[in-house]
Amino acid sequence: DKAGVPVVPGYHGEAQEIVLLASKAREIGYPVLIKARAGGGGKGMRRVEHPDEFSEALSSARREAKAAFGDDRVLVEKYVDKPRHIEVQVFGDNLGNVVHLYERDCSAQRRHQKVIEESPAPGMTPALRKAMTEAAVKAAKAINYSGAGTIEFIVDASQGLKADRFWFMEMNTRLQVEHPVTEMVTGTDLVEWQLRVASGEKLPKTQSEIALVGHAFEARIYAEDAAKGFLPATGTLHHLKFPDAAPQGATMRIETGVRAGDAISPYYDPMIAKLVVHATDRQAALEALGAVLSRTEVAGSTVNTAFLAALAADPDFAAGDVDTSLIARHQTALIEV
Repeated sequence: DKAGVPVVPGYHGEAQEIVLLASKAREIGYPVLIKARAGGGGKGMRRVEHPDEFSEALSSARREAKAAFGDDRVLVEKYVDKPRHIEVQVFGDNLGNVVHLYERDCSAQRRHQKVIEESPAPGMTPALRKAMTEAAVKAAKAINYSGAGTIEFIVDASQGLKADRFWFMEMNTRLQVEHPVTEMVTGTDLVEWQLRVASGEKLPKTQSEIALVGHAFEARIYAEDAAKGFLPATGTLHHLKFPDAAPQGATMRIETGVRAGDAISPYYDPMIAKLVVHATDRQAALEALGAVLSRTEVAGSTVNTAFLAALAADPDFAAGDVDTSLIARHQTALIEV
């Protein structure tokens, strides 16, 4: 807030007494969102619709936050209707320079965790992009940030994308899982940038040299059962095969850390691979994503490839009419495909 970055109306103070938090929730107005202060990924997060539900939701959020992050402190914020998760990739060096590499839309989520990301954000307006990227750079400069970082914003899409309806959500001080979509649309290698900045070099490009070209999607393949509430799955990967190339007119990259014969453990994140495609426009990129998903073969563990293909083909998603509740609203239809 001090840096001039818009924040969601809410309570972000140090005092954590339940009576105080409940009072703040009433002041903010229901529904509210309880969020862990120390982390993300949907852990320690609870939506509360009514004051009678606050105490139980707070206890549950605190337990989960303590287990995940070793810190049970929370924030209480106003819940935004039809929220979209749009984030901005920023990069700083040790000489005081900070640039942005445009936005990613990560609204396609289940259990508050991303499954398909894309860049640029569908429906993005020049006014909102200017406001968001300026706010992101301002936030990074306020803390003299160096290296790769992501400024995540929540956007109220209930009346379209407007330049005064976005708020800071959190900053991830690392290279994000979804960074390949940014690399695809900007023609950059962010890992190389990290190494150059760490060695004391200035940023490889100035802001005016960073262009947004085409459209990219990333789909996260998880060992999980969509029909059972996205329950993580285990098993041995007896067969694992990815397409050799994307359809004509598109490019593709596969990022994975497993091979056929590997066992999926219940003790680690169940992600198997990331499928990333790039094409001249959103429609072409979406068609390429569907084609690549349909030609991906996995046997030995339940995976979400069919679910991802159904999501990519969903009429609302295909039209770019997406928000963080899309999967929950369409879950039955997406699972039945």
